[in-house]
Amino acid sequence: MTDFVDKLLNRIDIVPEYQLFGRVTKILGMMVEIAGIEREVAIGSLCVLKPKGAEAVPCEVIGFRDGHVVLMAFGNLNRIGLGCKAEIGAKTIDAYPCDAWLGRVLDAFGKPLDGKGPLVEGDIAVPLRNSPPPAHDRKRLGDKLDLGVRAINTFLSTCQGQRMGIFAGSGVGKSVLMSMLAKYGTADVNVIGLIGERGREVQEFLEDELGEEGLKKSVVIVATSDEPPLTRRQGAYMTMAVAEYFREQGKQVLCMIDSITRFAMAQREIGLSAGEPPTSKGYPPTTFTELAKLLERAGSGVNGKGDITGFFTVLVEGDDHNEPISDAVRGIIDGHIMLDRTIADRGRYPAINILRSVSRSMPKCLNAEQEEIIAEAKKIISTYEDMADLIRLGAYKKGSNSNVDKAIEIYPKIEEFISQKPDEYTSLTDGYSMLANIVTHTG
Repeated sequence: MTDFVDKLLNRIDIVPEYQLFGRVTKILGMMVEIAGIEREVAIGSLCVLKPKGAEAVPCEVIGFRDGHVVLMAFGNLNRIGLGCKAEIGAKTIDAYPCDAWLGRVLDAFGKPLDGKGPLVEGDIAVPLRNSPPPAHDRKRLGDKLDLGVRAINTFLSTCQGQRMGIFAGSGVGKSVLMSMLAKYGTADVNVIGLIGERGREVQEFLEDELGEEGLKKSVVIVATSDEPPLTRRQGAYMTMAVAEYFREQGKQVLCMIDSITRFAMAQREIGLSAGEPPTSKGYPPTTFTELAKLLERAGSGVNGKGDITGFFTVLVEGDDHNEPISDAVRGIIDGHIMLDRTIADRGRYPAINILRSVSRSMPKCLNAEQEEIIAEAKKIISTYEDMADLIRLGAYKKGSNSNVDKAIEIYPKIEEFISQKPDEYTSLTDGYSMLANIVTHTG
């Protein structure tokens, strides 16, 4: 009973003592200008547009111009006109996650999308736009996390609290790789944000790729590509807020956002609408600021609590891995996994380019024997790929170089080791043993 009263009092404190409102003075594209409340709101404040005879439309303050408030809507502006009433809403948006959210599919506002009935709310409010933990209070990275994917467990060992990027063009296998991490990873909780995804693919991901086994220990937040940019951005914030809640409960959390590029695109639309100047490839400066704030919220916790291990997909435009968002994300996170279209075209999945991928927690998380195995395997891959053209043309003569001869023999076995079906699981220990048998036994 005491918990219920405390929760009720917290909610009552949020309710304003009186209601202020302004009026719409201008509508241009996705942007709405409001007069009359400019001294009562700040960037990030919420307002609600209330047209006559239509549903209210929630909005967020994104800027100020000529003494007026600039809003962007979370919904459709079709019924909004000049003079429409605009009421001031809550100062912040909070989420109230709890363990009952596991196995559920939610929208960017924390409302259920799965038809499984109302969502139970917890007692602890988590701000959607939370601040990252202070750098000096964070724990160091924890032990290795078993992710069930051989190529990542061995060549790209990932520690608890590490943040990794999955970089790829469209159709190269990002979603399937994410589903494998969700199903086979040994984290306590998965929090998955599908941001800017095609509506058709959401149900396919939930049923075919994630499946019942992966969903039962996951919370999935969905904001599809047809939704307004504020909603898509908020979907990413909601994903991180839910992950932070479980981290504070002492859980090991695997947080995945697909894709961080579409979060950046949503922020670009918001920034340009607010009047920011476009800089790199049309992205305004706040895009890169918001990227850093979002990604830094993941990672190790403080005071001995849990960790958020993050995997964030980056949709590489035109397979250009040096485009602005890819560059910015690589500079923030703790490693990157490159998915290569040429590898996918020859039928090897996951299509990870081992030599171009990096985990910054290695080699510190490996023992001497594991480090030697990985170094030898990478040397074999590098030797073979350097000579690949000559080998395919038949221009290389066997016996000319012992290292190349060894690479020709062992490389196909390493390729087979890296290749893994979506329904196949390999533990961390078994992965190292399998790779050691390949690189140390010839003939």
